Amino acid sequence: MSELVRDLRFGLRTLIKTPAFTTIAITVLALGIGANTAMFTLVNALLIHPLAGKTDELAGLYSHDRTRPDSYRGFSYPNYVDVRDRNDVFEAVMAHTFSMVGVPAGDGIRQTLPTRTSCSR
Repeated sequence: MSELVRDLRFGLRTLIKTPAFTTIAITVLALGIGANTAMFTLVNALLIHPLAGKTDELAGLYSHDRTRPDSYRGFSYPNYVDVRDRNDVFEAVMAHTFSMVGVPAGDGIRQTLPTRTSCSR
């Protein structure tokens, strides 16, 4: 046990003597632990825990082109509003879309993924 205490004191003295190395080592450890925690949180939320609610009762609605087999695509927003307003089958209807847009950022433009979600009960 006394050897462990001696080794810890030696390590602490060495770290105090080299503050630049100590700062870099602590920063690298913090970034590594943070990235690992973020990835585990993502995997935990997406793969380990199931979705909330009655997932066995979810249904996806798609538009179908009758002239081409297996041609399913999403609705346009006006079609979604029509389905939402005339809904007498589903408990709730929700739509989502993803698109790239440019947002002014200083002298340039950065691309981002805004979402527009609409839900009705």
